[in-house]
Amino acid sequence: MTATSFDISDVKRRMQGAVQAFRHDLGSLRTGRASATLLDPLQIDAYGALMPINQVATVSIPEPRLISVQVWDRGMVSAVEKAIRDSDLGLNPQTEGQVIRLRIPEMNEQRRKEMVKVAHKYAEEARVAARHVRRDGLDVLKKLVKDGNLSEDEQTRQADQVQKATDQTITEIDQLLVAKEKEIMQV
Repeated sequence: MTATSFDISDVKRRMQGAVQAFRHDLGSLRTGRASATLLDPLQIDAYGALMPINQVATVSIPEPRLISVQVWDRGMVSAVEKAIRDSDLGLNPQTEGQVIRLRIPEMNEQRRKEMVKVAHKYAEEARVAARHVRRDGLDVLKKLVKDGNLSEDEQTRQADQVQKATDQTITEIDQLLVAKEKEIMQV
């Protein structure tokens, strides 16, 4: 989106990016069931650089309450184990050779409430991202009017479309949050 043209589809695409990032963040929240995406945020100190876990190991779910991490390089096992222990996931890795097993314990009520708070924090970050996209879109429209490339009536019409896209995005984020909250709180 440049200051000489305005494209509502670009605004919508960027807002969907915020929703996708939110979906990814929700996938990394522990709900009491094993999920390979639970370990996605982990960064492993490998070969002098931080790398995502999927670049040093294979993550699989052999049972509903078990995550298996097959580390490719024997020398990286302790680094992967350390990253898991240092994360705020509350998991206790059990290492057998190059395989790290993570049992997913039942979540107590307090831990579930903590997870819901984290989900709400992620939702607010996604809403803020969507609002930033809205602000950027409205700024482009104002600049187009100022430069004489757009009439004020057209600016108002385009601004309404930007607001509708923002409202739809925030509604989608709220729906995802409610679904995740329900999933976390199930006993």
